[in-house]
Amino acid sequence: MSSYDHSQIEPAWQARWEKEGAFRTPTPSANKPKAYVLNMFPYPSGSGLHVGHLLGYTGSDLLARVARMQGKDVLYPMGWDAFGLPAENYAIKTGVHPGITTVDAVREFKRQFRQAGMSFDWEKEINTSQPEYYKWTQWFFTLMYKRDLAYRKQAMVNWCEHCQTVLANEQVVGGECERCGNKVIQRSMKQWYFKITDYADRLLEDLEELDWPEKIKAMQRNWIGKSKGAKLFFEVEGQAGVQIEVFTTRPDTLYGATYIVVAPEHSLVAGITAPEHLEAVTAYQKATTAKSELERTFLEKEKTGAFTGSLAVHPLTGDKLPIWIADYVVATYGTGAVMAVPAHDERDFAFATAFNLPIEQVLEAEDIPFYGKSKLINSGEFTGLTSEEAIPAITKAAKGELTTTYRLRDWLVSRQRFWGAPFPILYDEEGNETLLEGADLPVVLPEVAEFVPTGQSPLALMDDWKAVVKDGKTYTREVDTLDTFVCSSWYYLRYPNPHYSEGAFDPKAVAEWLPVDVYIGGAEHAVLHLLYARFVTKVLFDAGLVSFKEPFTSLRNQGMILGPDHNKMSKSKGNVINPDDVIKEYGGDTLRTYELFMGPFDQEKPWSTKGIVGVRRFLEKVWRLGEKASAAEAGTEELVAINRAIVKVSDAIADLRFNVAIAGLMEATNELGDQETITEATYRSLLKLLAPFAPHITDELWSSLGGEGFIMHASWPVADEKYLTASTVEYPVQVNGKVRLSVTVAAEADEVAIMAAVAAHELYGKWIGDQEIKRKVIVPGRLVSLVVG
Repeated sequence: MSSYDHSQIEPAWQARWEKEGAFRTPTPSANKPKAYVLNMFPYPSGSGLHVGHLLGYTGSDLLARVARMQGKDVLYPMGWDAFGLPAENYAIKTGVHPGITTVDAVREFKRQFRQAGMSFDWEKEINTSQPEYYKWTQWFFTLMYKRDLAYRKQAMVNWCEHCQTVLANEQVVGGECERCGNKVIQRSMKQWYFKITDYADRLLEDLEELDWPEKIKAMQRNWIGKSKGAKLFFEVEGQAGVQIEVFTTRPDTLYGATYIVVAPEHSLVAGITAPEHLEAVTAYQKATTAKSELERTFLEKEKTGAFTGSLAVHPLTGDKLPIWIADYVVATYGTGAVMAVPAHDERDFAFATAFNLPIEQVLEAEDIPFYGKSKLINSGEFTGLTSEEAIPAITKAAKGELTTTYRLRDWLVSRQRFWGAPFPILYDEEGNETLLEGADLPVVLPEVAEFVPTGQSPLALMDDWKAVVKDGKTYTREVDTLDTFVCSSWYYLRYPNPHYSEGAFDPKAVAEWLPVDVYIGGAEHAVLHLLYARFVTKVLFDAGLVSFKEPFTSLRNQGMILGPDHNKMSKSKGNVINPDDVIKEYGGDTLRTYELFMGPFDQEKPWSTKGIVGVRRFLEKVWRLGEKASAAEAGTEELVAINRAIVKVSDAIADLRFNVAIAGLMEATNELGDQETITEATYRSLLKLLAPFAPHITDELWSSLGGEGFIMHASWPVADEKYLTASTVEYPVQVNGKVRLSVTVAAEADEVAIMAAVAAHELYGKWIGDQEIKRKVIVPGRLVSLVVG
């Protein structure tokens, strides 16, 4: 057998796969299971992919390959989230139109995907910046508009001075623009919104049926922020008919209210501010515009505020409570006003302490601030009641209303940029809206000569494009463009038939393939893309256009691959690993296998050149093992080794424990290498198990054995149960997610005996020693997992 030369083998198989349409999506068969495997599509940037980007795609590619070998019809597509700020900012920097740079970037990404052996069906490719795609993004806007889910209003919005555009709340991270990192301020503008709040309860309730990571579900629950409580009303002293409406989750603490706080942007502020306090209040309002909602509500931040000079009347006691404005109250949450109960609320306590305001305890507790529920004290006729008893009673006595509020706000979809889908909206001379649809779509994005943002969309400068004569009347186009998350909120529906011309998606193909069976992508999209896609799917369900309520049945997140210095990869740090360099030296199969072997798929792990060398040696060992494949009959040890590997690898892949699967392959390769000879049947089974990880080398070896077709179309191995029983069992032992040692114990050993063997191991002191075992999981016959610290 010749030596293993990846530089010759891999390009040859890539060319053959492409020539013979190896990854083409089959027409779904009624008697075969289907698998729609999807990865969140990338933004095609000029810098190309680094090895960290490839992890998620390698994981999804492996699942698609395994599904094919398991006899399933597989849809595994790829496309490009091509609109958006990065391309536009690059155009501003270089003077090159995004339409040009995006094409170049797509070409580079496809080359890198091809080198890494990705099995995408490129006949299903989509690009959100092409008119044949964004025509249907515009159609989605018309659907929202007709269903009374799209509207335009004047409101305070997040504004990035650097990007010169508005941002949705979800795009502001720590008070900064998620794209450029600059501070975000508040600005009043007229913008388009989608009524995602109409779906708040359903977005919460339907999370329960999803096979998603609990942390993602928790992030969505927290973002939606459903709160049950009461609306209470405080009259403003000396102003007949003027009252402040507050929302509180704890009406049982009403007797502890010692002041009122309204948001600086609240509509009542101007009317309730005394003349002598006007200058301070106005200055404070101006300062607040420089802070994002998230920054304003940080628990740890220093509390600031301004006194309005007015007093509110307590609805039960008649006490006069000072009315303040403070930025920790936000106009868009609840009613934009709160009754401050400093003895029983952390933010109120900090504010009262800072401004020397009264603190009145009304719940039994040893210390304050106390946030829990207990018996009431100092609460008039309600003293002695429990919090649960007092909530409805006090609300009724104060003539309030029990109600529910949400943190979720409607989705702001307007952007003051040009590299996005134009709105299908016209305005007449009076400013009235006209919706464009049908033959008027797509509204094609014009060529823009001037990229530099000015605070309004560059499209506003395109006079010839803006002016429209329709049915004898003159109109002006909407010059903002749609948020690119609108484009990505429905793309998964387009893949089954991307060339369908009668609608946004082919109903027959969608019925055959959707919902997506497994979706892989970054956890950073928890309250952006994932929430929006769920919302859009529910709108389509309500419209009778799809038969499912959720787009992604199963979701998994890949972890981050850090640089060799254990920091996030970035050009500025000089720690970016280019996959081209790795593939040139070690091969695409080595890169794929190493990335999946580095550690648990969903956790962070640093790049290691030493580690990739070890994986390369493993593949060379598999290559040489073929020289032993000559025996006429398999021995018992050989059959036990390969059948154990089949079970271990199959089970680990099903759980996305790819590192454990590779460890099983390495173990089996070593055991088979200890035999004088092995059968071709055993070697073929080993190659099948390895094929999804290392497709090029396994196709080469499969072909050399006379295997029919591509190995990815061979059937997945099935274990023979009679070779799985043994008197002993070997347990790999994971310590904080990485296999550090293994122990062999009697097959019937209980947990105590297994842990005794672990403690007796020579490497126990190195990896565990005196550290506390915080969590222990023993999977019978398979694995010991320890979390220590």
